[in-house]
Amino acid sequence: MRFSRAILFSMILLACTSASAQDRFEIYGVYSYLHFSPTITGVQSRSFNGGGGGATLYFLKIFGLKADFMGYGSTSFTQTYNSPVIIPGRGSIPAGTYTSQGDMFTYLFGPVLRIPTPLIKPFGEVLFGGSYTNAYVNLSKQIDQAGGTITTPSQHPFTMAAGGGVDLSVSHRVAIRLGEFDYILTRYTNPLTSTNNQNNFRYCGGVILKF
Repeated sequence: MRFSRAILFSMILLACTSASAQDRFEIYGVYSYLHFSPTITGVQSRSFNGGGGGATLYFLKIFGLKADFMGYGSTSFTQTYNSPVIIPGRGSIPAGTYTSQGDMFTYLFGPVLRIPTPLIKPFGEVLFGGSYTNAYVNLSKQIDQAGGTITTPSQHPFTMAAGGGVDLSVSHRVAIRLGEFDYILTRYTNPLTSTNNQNNFRYCGGVILKF
């Protein structure tokens, strides 16, 4: 249901372009790097590589509304327990080493403010939406296959991005996103702790088409 609403919102943005003036609507495709902090003791932060795209509709060339969709390829999480672990109210974990593969997808929407200078356009943004990763679910399955009793349902938690970047115009219709740097908050509940806040970092860079 949430994903359907995200698609509907992006379609509304596209429909609004008929009422927009020149250089008011942008679509973009970018490479994206995500530094994800799983908040599991003993598991280091992971690097996701991926990409995606989206669209921004500007009003008065300064304020815009943005729809942003990113997908990230598989990375692995490995955790070792030298002795069995009992987590009250959440289950048990047998001793052993567990490795989980995980992808990630984010869908975010929100306001953008930019400085519309002719060549360089700095911007800032705050986006809200959701995300999905199968890393925690896959980790639970690995533990349960070894005799554990940890269960983690599929999650689409609240996700937020706050940051900004710089675009460089190279022609009337094309610009380069030199860099976009965002703090990303996700709220996944993992099978090993009660912590549900992950403080992450995202970089994006790519090509923008202007209309």
